[in-house]
Amino acid sequence: MRSHESRREEAVGLAQAIDLHVTGAETVSLNSIRPATYLGKGKVEAVAHEVKDSSIDLVVLDCPLSPVQQRNLEKSFGCKVIDRTGLILEIFGRRARTAEGALQVELAHLSYQRSRLVRSWTHLERQRGGFGFLGGPGETQIEADRRLIQERMVRIERELEGVKRTRALHRASRAEVPYPVVALVGYTNAGKSTLFNRLTRAEVAAADMLFATLDPTMRLITLPHGGLAILSDTVGFISDLPTMLISAFRATLEEVRAADVIVHVRDIAHADSDAQSRDVEAILAELGVGDRADRVIEALNKLDRLDDNERATLTQDHGPRAAAPLAVSAMTGEGIDRLLEAIEDRMARGRSLVELTLDPADGKGLHWLYEHAEVMSRSDQDDGLRLTVRVAADQVERVKRRFPVFGPSAIESGLPRPPAV
Repeated sequence: MRSHESRREEAVGLAQAIDLHVTGAETVSLNSIRPATYLGKGKVEAVAHEVKDSSIDLVVLDCPLSPVQQRNLEKSFGCKVIDRTGLILEIFGRRARTAEGALQVELAHLSYQRSRLVRSWTHLERQRGGFGFLGGPGETQIEADRRLIQERMVRIERELEGVKRTRALHRASRAEVPYPVVALVGYTNAGKSTLFNRLTRAEVAAADMLFATLDPTMRLITLPHGGLAILSDTVGFISDLPTMLISAFRATLEEVRAADVIVHVRDIAHADSDAQSRDVEAILAELGVGDRADRVIEALNKLDRLDDNERATLTQDHGPRAAAPLAVSAMTGEGIDRLLEAIEDRMARGRSLVELTLDPADGKGLHWLYEHAEVMSRSDQDDGLRLTVRVAADQVERVKRRFPVFGPSAIESGLPRPPAV
């Protein structure tokens, strides 16, 4: 259960993420939600006085408001009012950089705005007449606008279906390489982009703010035994994430569903780390990956922000193959090697170790092995080059046909890894 202070701090952070100057934040206890204004009459009057006295231009309520509640509060306060969903949509709208991201945000915004058109058309009562049999003043214009919005949504959905097909083709082409995919997921501001930069030596925008990353980014990373994988940085999750945003970003989040390994990045220094983790797990379940825990690695990030006792508890040795979460610091690099090992080990599930002999002059064959398998060890012997490689199950027979195999033809990957030479 989140504390009131934490919820309030998150709401302030969301407002500051779009450069709003926050003059005050307050937690309000409600005995019941008023259908007309959400807040009670006394609180509405108190806020209205504060808005007038402080010349406030915008009031944000960190909750979902109905169109009627939003309109009534704007009348009472004499300023613009938005709810949590509207604020998050505004952040996404400002952060989208790619054409795909802009389309996804527009689709979500249109879905949100469609039910709130009545707020935008009150001036029509002064501009055009209405008769009882026409349904009231301004209704024709509102319906026309709803129709335009619906048509635009259909066009965007068609374009996003094209994006989804393109991503599926890209995934299919990557599967032929084949490079496994590692997806970073987590609560917003958990440090995913900083970890992404640490693992890839890239320079993806990373900032200490909510939703610093919106558009997905992919880079190749090298695993401890030379294997390559594609690392994907994704949009951060948040509690009460609007359903329309999950739907709009489904094309992007398909990368998470298709990933071979999912690294759940947690801000372990945050007071509500456990609650944030549950929110992420709930969204993963909605995406259809909640029942695939065997693919998920939990990375407890921001280790550098903990005191010595907390650090000692988290960093005690659980063994390289333990299922326990891994403590890391994307900022300092602590624990990154163990995280890479854990990613490699998780990918090895379902793979096999094959021991083979290679002619030292077969440079092409050696290159093929480094491209399509993980070379776990190699040594020069009288009869050639001895290698132990780890390959996907569907590649074992191909390797055995091409290269002479000695010793056990396939060893289950769950056994201890042979030492690299």
